[in-house]
Amino acid sequence: MLASPSSTEAAAPASDSTFYTPLSTTYAAPSVTFFIFAIHVLGISSIMGSINIIATIMNMRAPGMTYMKMPLFVWTWFITAFLLVAVMPVLAGAVTMMLMDIHFGTSFFSAAGGGDPVLFQHIFWFFGHPEVYIIILPAFGVVSQVIPAFSRKPLFGYASMVYATAAIAILSFVVWAHHMYTVGMPVAGELFFMYATMLIAVPTGVKVFNWVSTMWRGALSFETPMLFSIGFLVLFTIGGFTGLMLSIAPADFQYHDTYFVVAHFHYVMVAGAVFSMTSAVYFWLPKWTGRMYNETMGKVHFWISFVGFNVTFFPQHFVGLAGMPRRVPDYALQFADFNMMSSIGAFVYGASQIMFLYNVIATIVSGEKVSDEQVWDGAEGLEWTLPTPAPYHTFEVPPKLDATPAHA
Repeated sequence: MLASPSSTEAAAPASDSTFYTPLSTTYAAPSVTFFIFAIHVLGISSIMGSINIIATIMNMRAPGMTYMKMPLFVWTWFITAFLLVAVMPVLAGAVTMMLMDIHFGTSFFSAAGGGDPVLFQHIFWFFGHPEVYIIILPAFGVVSQVIPAFSRKPLFGYASMVYATAAIAILSFVVWAHHMYTVGMPVAGELFFMYATMLIAVPTGVKVFNWVSTMWRGALSFETPMLFSIGFLVLFTIGGFTGLMLSIAPADFQYHDTYFVVAHFHYVMVAGAVFSMTSAVYFWLPKWTGRMYNETMGKVHFWISFVGFNVTFFPQHFVGLAGMPRRVPDYALQFADFNMMSSIGAFVYGASQIMFLYNVIATIVSGEKVSDEQVWDGAEGLEWTLPTPAPYHTFEVPPKLDATPAHA
C-alpha cells in the first residue's frame, strides 16, 4: 500500500540525493529541516577548508617552488578549493529557499504561489555539476603522481595537465543543464549545454592522452597503486564515452532517468573517487606508517574489485537502454537477469573492500618495516625526501629547490 504524504510524519524525506522540490518541500518530512542545517554546516566546513588550502599553497611554498613546479596533486587540490568556494554558497542559497518554502510561507519553488520547481533544479545543478569535478580533480592529481612513479619517467605534458585541469574547472560552470534536457528548455539552451558538455571532453581527453603517453616506453612495474591507477584510467575513459553519449540532447531523451545514467555515473565516479583513493592509500601508506602492505593481498584486492565493479555496472548500460527507470523500487520481469548480475557483482565488489580494510589495519599494526626511505624508487617530490615514517614536524628548515624548471 502506498502511504499518502500526510501519513509520513515520522518517515524519511520523500526525495532522494538530488532532493528535488516539491518532494523535498511541500511533501517533506520534518527531517528535511535537519538535513538543510547539515548542508549549511558541511558548506561552512568545505569553504573554511578550501580557504586554508588556497592560503597554504599561495603563501607557504618552499623557496624556489614556483607554481609550475608544484606536484600535479597540489595543483588539482588548489583548483578544487576554488571550485568549492564558488559553489557551496549556491547550494546554501538553494537549501535556504527550501527552508523558507517549508516554514515561512514563501513560494520560491512552488508553482501554486508563482514559483518554479525547475528553478530549484537549475540552482541545484549549478552546484551539482562543479561538485562532481570537485570529487574527480583530486583523483586526477593522485593518478598524475602514481603513473609517473611506476613508469619511472616524468609526467608527460606537465603544463598542458595544469591548463587542462583549469579548463575543466572553468567549463564545469557552464554545463549544468545537461542534467535537465527533458524539462522543456528552449532549443537554443539545449544546444548551448550540449556543445559546452562536449567541449569539456577535450581537456579531459588531453589528460588521458598524457597519462598514456607517460607510460609509453616507460620502465613499468605493476605494484598495487599502479594497478588501481590504470584501472581508474580504463574505467574513467569508458565512463567518459558514455558521458559524451548523454551530452547529445536529442539522444538523452532516451537515456534520461534510466539505469544508463547510473552506469555512466559509477564508471566515472567510482573509478574516479574510489579507485584513485585506493591507489593513493596503497601509494602513501608505507610513507605514512613506515610499514609495507601485503603486495599479494593488494593485487588480489584490485582484481576482485575490478571484476566485481564491471559485473555490477556494465549490465546497467543494457537495462538502461532497454528502458529500466532509475529511482524505482521495483522493475519489470525482463530486467531480472541483468539485475541479478548487478547484485552478484555488487556483493563481490563490496566484499573485496573488507580485504582492503584488513590489509590497511594489518600494515599499520604489524606490517614489514620499509627498508628504503624513498619507498618507491620512481617516486618524485619533497615528501619522499623525508624519513619514513614521516615525522610530525617536517622541514624545520625549508627545503630549497634549484632554479631549473622541474617539468619539461
